[in-house]
Amino acid sequence: MVHRREIADQPIWFGNQGGLWGNAMTWFDHATGSVWSQPLGLAIAGPRRGQRIDLLPSLLTSWQAWREAYPHTVALDARGGGSGFDLRAMVIVVELEREAVAYPVTALQRVGVINDELAGVPVAVVADPRSPDRWNVFSRRTGARIVQFTAHERGIRDQQSGTVWDATTGLVVAGPSDAQPLLRIPALTSFPRDFLTFWPRGRFWTIAN
Repeated sequence: MVHRREIADQPIWFGNQGGLWGNAMTWFDHATGSVWSQPLGLAIAGPRRGQRIDLLPSLLTSWQAWREAYPHTVALDARGGGSGFDLRAMVIVVELEREAVAYPVTALQRVGVINDELAGVPVAVVADPRSPDRWNVFSRRTGARIVQFTAHERGIRDQQSGTVWDATTGLVVAGPSDAQPLLRIPALTSFPRDFLTFWPRGRFWTIAN
């Protein structure tokens, strides 16, 4: 997950605090020593307790899947071991206005796209049909319309207009020339057992929804 590391336009420098809170990493900020929760972007102890930093759109995926989508990526050339994370065992968490929903990755991969609404915001949680390791969350609002998406071999499709968007980038790949790219919604991955620890009033999405 990626956060904007600033408050009131002032940058904050973080370090690894070395402990876990709710089975997740904690940080400290160098200026005040406050302790922050990684999933929440929330200061949980210290002078900045209660302050938050914004979550930014990001993606937990394999390096191969990332390079296929963004072949010109420049990365740190450092040796690393294999990841112990299995995306199929995780949920995708979307939080808007303190309303949180967990979307199981296995369910998403079965249906391809989930049309939902959180805090009055229409969202689409999307699995890329070209790779099981790529997913994204977009706003379903395009101009004055709210779109109902269906899965498509190249991404997601609006049946009304015939527009097709790429499931990873949100860019238009087919359809009217005036169609606009989709707005990405920040989201993160979590283990199901940890979801209610951080979002006790959250809900799990099921196919029956």
